[in-house]
Amino acid sequence: MAEKTGQAYRFEEAELPELISGLQDGRYDASIAAITVTAEREAQVDFTHPFFSTGLAIATSMNESNWTTALSRFFSWEFLVALSALCIVLMAVGALLWLFERKKNSEMFGGTPIKGLGASFWWAAVTMTTVGYGDKSPTTLGGRIIGLVWMFAAIIIISSFTAAIATSLTVSQLASSIESVDDLYGAKVVTVSDSASEKFLSSISVKHKTTSDLMQALEQLKEGKIDAVVYDKPILQYFRNTRFSDSIAVLQGEIERQDYAIGLPTNSPYRESFNEQVLTVLESNEWKEIKQKYLGEE
Repeated sequence: MAEKTGQAYRFEEAELPELISGLQDGRYDASIAAITVTAEREAQVDFTHPFFSTGLAIATSMNESNWTTALSRFFSWEFLVALSALCIVLMAVGALLWLFERKKNSEMFGGTPIKGLGASFWWAAVTMTTVGYGDKSPTTLGGRIIGLVWMFAAIIIISSFTAAIATSLTVSQLASSIESVDDLYGAKVVTVSDSASEKFLSSISVKHKTTSDLMQALEQLKEGKIDAVVYDKPILQYFRNTRFSDSIAVLQGEIERQDYAIGLPTNSPYRESFNEQVLTVLESNEWKEIKQKYLGEE
């Protein structure tokens, strides 16, 4: 565009918020990047005709599950918390039973406190799981009352703990099963702060974390620390093609339409000439080759 208009220029790098504020305070004559045209930004600055129409997209991990990842889930924080809570409940019920049975039923629950509590813990576990080997059973009235209450309570408790443990074991598999926006609910999602993608996720109430470094988020996705990265599709495509081709996939389709345009100060004298040149570039074969080279698009 500069060559055809004879316009001298120089590039200066800036973060996204500065690209807009720099136009407002006169630091920049134009801002060109992945700047999405929005009503909020249009009220602050002017834009040329869009030079690229795209949308948001979801990047997920391509890593396939194997026995090591399956094993690692058993050592996840969520699983250990659920398992610890279950053991505490079993120990509490077992200890209560032991207090009633330790003297009058010493054959099954007697001996040293450690031995007696161990037997009670075993009884609570097999009773809750309905295995019921029958090698341990209460004989006192208090012990049988505890046993009866525990049998009914265990039906509810085991269902709750089973759900908690199942969730902890499968949450890390969400990345491989994310196929649409609906799958983002409950997943570990990261996006870039102060971006159109952050506003979109907030608008549909998807819990997410933000970062100022997209590369860091993609590295976390590659390592399996998060489930998805939501951001501008062409940028995700570019990094996927150049750095993460064997570990990250960008889902087909676009979530929310976005139009990229060159930002200009309000009433900029360059607007008409830039608009003419943008349309000229979009009609050229060179522009198609550029898109194919960097984004893999026809």
